[in-house]
Amino acid sequence: MTAIRPTRILIVDDDSGHLTTLKTITRSWGYLAETADDGDTALERVTAEPYDLVLMDVRMARMSGIEALEQIKAYNPSIPIIIMTAYSSVESAVDALKAGAYDYLIKPLDFEVLKLTIERAREHAGLKAENEQLKQQLRVDLDTPQIIGKSDAMKALLEMLAMVAPSEATVLITGESGTGKELVARSLHVNSPRKEQPLVVVNCAAITETLLESELFGHEKGAFTGADMRREGRFMQADRGTIFLDEIAETSPSMQAKLLRVLQQKEIQRVGGNDVIQVDVRIVSATNRDLEAEVAEGRFREDLFYRLNVMPLNVPPLRERRDDIPLLADHFLRKYAEKNRKSVKGFSPMAMDMLLKYDWPGNVRELENALERAVILLTGEHITEKQLPLNVAKKYPGLEMSTTTMTSASNGTRSLEEIEKEAILSTLSATDGNKSESARRLGITRKTLHNKLKSYGIG
Repeated sequence: MTAIRPTRILIVDDDSGHLTTLKTITRSWGYLAETADDGDTALERVTAEPYDLVLMDVRMARMSGIEALEQIKAYNPSIPIIIMTAYSSVESAVDALKAGAYDYLIKPLDFEVLKLTIERAREHAGLKAENEQLKQQLRVDLDTPQIIGKSDAMKALLEMLAMVAPSEATVLITGESGTGKELVARSLHVNSPRKEQPLVVVNCAAITETLLESELFGHEKGAFTGADMRREGRFMQADRGTIFLDEIAETSPSMQAKLLRVLQQKEIQRVGGNDVIQVDVRIVSATNRDLEAEVAEGRFREDLFYRLNVMPLNVPPLRERRDDIPLLADHFLRKYAEKNRKSVKGFSPMAMDMLLKYDWPGNVRELENALERAVILLTGEHITEKQLPLNVAKKYPGLEMSTTTMTSASNGTRSLEEIEKEAILSTLSATDGNKSESARRLGITRKTLHNKLKSYGIG
């Protein structure tokens, strides 16, 4: 077990008697207290050795406490500095705080106040350090089921998710279709204090307006035709847990008003009922629309938008995090190879290059569908360009086969040899005759390419 390093405090004062008293008292509190007799000496000590806190007088002979404070903060902004002075002027206090002092104490010191101030300063510094450590340990400490990515955009999202998840804040997740907004919602729930309670998912776009109110809030027996018994709604099912309202922008104005009441009052009413029911639910919502634009156009309530958007999380599109494509592709390859009982080793270089260059307008969902299809069509051990969807292949810059050509190939009107020859010659043209690059793009060896060219009568 690693030993805990004692807190090192540097006490700075040109009054030797006061310096000795403070050193004795702070050591009795368990701190490792050291001393300096002026601001210039304090600056030398701080730049030479690590200190956790500085307790410093304002008026000293060679360098004032304010000047030393400014220079120490310029060297290491994270060190909390408590300023002491016998002169209780507002100007000195303001100057110290502006220069970055954590707090300001008046001599003669109240030692109980001093002890409390030191403890608070250390706690404040510790929280900042923990926050930085959290950012470095996200992938270890954060349970993110199926969220895959190492790009800067995804790291930023995960950092925000780690800070927001333990809170009770209402969260609005935005992003294009297929980016994985529901996975983010699930991660928020499983990393929250509500994780042992239900996560209830509602797709607002998939339920008609007339049924959505009953679906969310429940209904009483006889509330409408077919309501032959009382039914609890999704909010009651999610009590003490989390409800995820996907496609929130698709709700009608009347439903928006009812959701606003839930957010404000934490209460619901069943359809056809008069009883007010209190609910303890964390609301997470998502949309692929620009809700601010929807508000400006009058299609979404402004007050509801601000209630939902307490903590916004944006999921970046796949084209903005291409570094994640190989990780995602490998994940889906293994998933569907196992599902379809196939032995697949990986991707040809050309196939991976195609995946990296395609913009993926359908985002992660489109990539997953493309790779499920590729695994089903695969007969060998590596995914090649032949198994990739037409829209991915035809936009590849090194394989400029027209839609007509590819369609006719799929209809069997041209031989495989003809298609192969056109692909090879097209790739050579795109690389200005560079055979090594052409072979890489085609997913074959340079020797194979040479033999193919030789068979075409090209040296």
